[in-house]
Amino acid sequence: MTGIPSDLAPPAHQAVLAAGLDPAALPRHLAIIMDGNGRWARARGLPRIAGHRKGADAVRELVTHCAEFGIPYLTLYSFSSENWKRPLAEVEGLMGLLRRYLQSEIDTLHRQNIRFRVIGTRERLSDDIQKLIAASEEKTAQNSGLTLVLALSYGAREELVQAAQRLACAVRAGSLAPEAITEAMISQHLTTADMPDPDVVLRTSGEQRLSNFMLWQAAYAEFIFVDTLWPDFDKTALITALRAYGRRDRRFGGVDG
Repeated sequence: MTGIPSDLAPPAHQAVLAAGLDPAALPRHLAIIMDGNGRWARARGLPRIAGHRKGADAVRELVTHCAEFGIPYLTLYSFSSENWKRPLAEVEGLMGLLRRYLQSEIDTLHRQNIRFRVIGTRERLSDDIQKLIAASEEKTAQNSGLTLVLALSYGAREELVQAAQRLACAVRAGSLAPEAITEAMISQHLTTADMPDPDVVLRTSGEQRLSNFMLWQAAYAEFIFVDTLWPDFDKTALITALRAYGRRDRRFGGVDG
């Protein structure tokens, strides 16, 4: 069985029904690895940054549709800890897009009652971007609609190492016994501690790997891989993916019945 809160607000309920979806079979948390911007641009003889710009447009549309459907959490893998290895010009272009997104979109997100969050090692980002992130999170903190999470400078292994280090410090201080460490305790020391684990991890562009994304949290996620390049991922593609998820039988290691 899949599941989403059955008490969807009437507008969201109607939007879900109009899309031909089952309100009881939507994910509570949708996580997306947005892949294919560079290939989209190359196929059109354009520089890679043009693909990233088009991908940003796809993000804007996706966020609107997920909010419309009443999906509580949407996490987008926007920039990995490994992406810092890319050519400097591309990294600077991506940071410029991020900067403009934070400057131009947060007011819109706020009007849509969307809460904005960032996970990842933000200390590696420039000071002005860190300030924009903090201001955006503060402005939208009390919103009660969709929680939009951008994974920026994020790597799941690094996240797990940091959680282990914090627990090790507690053990060294004598406030925690090693045998008392539980799965729940590890989850509480991750950057996603106050979020449900993703029900779906979706990756675009035909690639079928996690690429160091939410390795712990995705233990029982449903995986959906689509050939669509990220800039072309639209409302129709989203609905198709949500329908595919709705057909999954989630048993979490158990058996039917």
